[in-house]
Amino acid sequence: MTRLSRPSGFFVAAVLVVLSVACSKAPPPQAAPAPTPTPPPAAPVTPVAIPTPPPKPSAVPEVKVTDRTLAEISGYLKPVFFDYDKADIRPDAKDALTSNAEFLRKWPSLKVTVEGHCDERGTREYNLALGQRRAGSAKDFLTSLGIDAGRLQTISFGKERPFCTDRTEECFQKNRRAHFVVTAK
Repeated sequence: MTRLSRPSGFFVAAVLVVLSVACSKAPPPQAAPAPTPTPPPAAPVTPVAIPTPPPKPSAVPEVKVTDRTLAEISGYLKPVFFDYDKADIRPDAKDALTSNAEFLRKWPSLKVTVEGHCDERGTREYNLALGQRRAGSAKDFLTSLGIDAGRLQTISFGKERPFCTDRTEECFQKNRRAHFVVTAK
């Protein structure tokens, strides 16, 4: 093997360095990032009209009592019904009485008679007493809702004034009631 001289050794080393740098693999070219697609221009936004719900109907009918007869005004008050042999206010009766109280609050000059009625079963005396308890329960409920007791009178007709005369349970139910009659405006 021949020995190279020192200057030629430097020369060979320099050539090797240059060649190694020149022959080294260049990194692959970086692909330019794809352009972000731009969304098509948005169509102008047309505001959607959200319909407003219709106003909640009032439980109290719009009526001018000065233009009505007492019988017509009485028709705006809802009767309340009772279970057999009871004078307790049922949930459906509470709704009707609450509506009646709203009406009476709107028209504070009205005076009302609460009539207690029963179906035909039972004696006359028993039904008169039961009808009075029913009328009293309805009156008490109205006064608990703020209606002045001085505006309310009670009377019992027992089984003497039936609304329905058939001898069926459906008919009996219609007769077990407290009925409201406007007596003064």
